[in-house]
Amino acid sequence: MRAITIPEPGGPDALVWAEVPDPEPGPNEVIVEVRASGVNRADLLQRQGHYPPPPGASAYPGLECSGVITVVGAEVAGWAVGQQVCALLSGGGYAERVAVPAGQLLPVPACDPVDAAALPEVACTVWSNLIQVARLGAGETLLVHGGGSGIGTFAIQFGAALGVTVLTTAREAKHARLRELGAAHMIDYRGQDFVEEVRRITDGRGVDVILDIMGGSYLGRNVSALATGGRLVVIGMQGGRKAELDLGALLTKRASVTATSLRSRPLAEKAEIVQGVRDDVWPLVEEGRIRPIVDRRLPMTEAAEAHRLVESNDHFGKVLLTRPPGGGSAVS
Repeated sequence: MRAITIPEPGGPDALVWAEVPDPEPGPNEVIVEVRASGVNRADLLQRQGHYPPPPGASAYPGLECSGVITVVGAEVAGWAVGQQVCALLSGGGYAERVAVPAGQLLPVPACDPVDAAALPEVACTVWSNLIQVARLGAGETLLVHGGGSGIGTFAIQFGAALGVTVLTTAREAKHARLRELGAAHMIDYRGQDFVEEVRRITDGRGVDVILDIMGGSYLGRNVSALATGGRLVVIGMQGGRKAELDLGALLTKRASVTATSLRSRPLAEKAEIVQGVRDDVWPLVEEGRIRPIVDRRLPMTEAAEAHRLVESNDHFGKVLLTRPPGGGSAVS
C-alpha cells in the first residue's frame, strides 16, 4: 500500500507519499480501507519530530479515519467486512489501509461517510475531558479556547447540546459561524483580554469549565477566569510547556487544573472512551445537533499543503486528507 511517511523530521515538505508494507491485523483488530483521515495538531508535531507514536503504533501520522472494513481479526465480534466505520487511531491514518483495535471503531453516523473522518478524535477528546474529567453539566458555563479549530467547533456544538452557556476565543472573522454552532459569546483573542471579557459576561463570577489548547501562556489567566469550584482542563501546549501557577489563587477558588492526552492511553481506556462517545455523542449526531465541520478536503498527496493550512490557523473546523485515485505520487 501507500502511506504518508516522514523519512526525516522537518517542515511540511518532509511528508512523503511512499510504498510501505501492508498492515497485518492482530486477533482483536480489523483492517480498514481508508477513505479519509483528519489532520490534527499532533500530526504536525509528529512531523517535526516532537511527538513520536506510542510503542506498537503505526509510524505514519493520522489519529482518525473513515473507511470500510476489509479484514476482521479472529477474535473480533460485532464488526463485519464491508461495514462503513470511522475510527480513533494511535497513528497510521494517512494511508490506504490501517489496522484498528476493534474497541476503537465507531459506526458511521448520519453524515457523509468521508466527513465522518472529522469526528473520532475530536469527539473522544471533547467527551473524555468535558464529561469524564470536568463533569460539565447543564446550566454551567464553558470557555473553549480556539473556537474555530476542529476541537473548538465540536466542543461548542457539544456544550450547546448539553444546555451549557458556551464562550469561545477566536479571530473576529470566525465569530458569526461560531454563533451558528451554538456559542453564546465570542471573544477576539487578538484584540480583547479574555479574562476581562469573561468577567464582564459572567458579572464577575467566572466560568465553570475551561477547555484549553494553549497551555503555558494561558495558565495564569485561565485560573483568573475560573469561577469558584471551576475546572481547567489543558489538552494542548500551543502556547508553551511551562508557566508559573499561583496556588493561592487556585486554593481561594477551590479550583482544579488537569492536563490530559489521548494518544498514549491504554487500549482499555480508549475503548471505554469510544463507547462513551457512541452512547452519549452519536445520538446527538443522528439528531443533527452535532455535525462534522470540515473546512476542506485535500488528497493525501497534498498532505504538505494540509499541514501548512492547519499551521496558518486560517481553516475553520477540520481539514481532511482523502485517499487519492490510483494511489497518487510523491508529495510536494
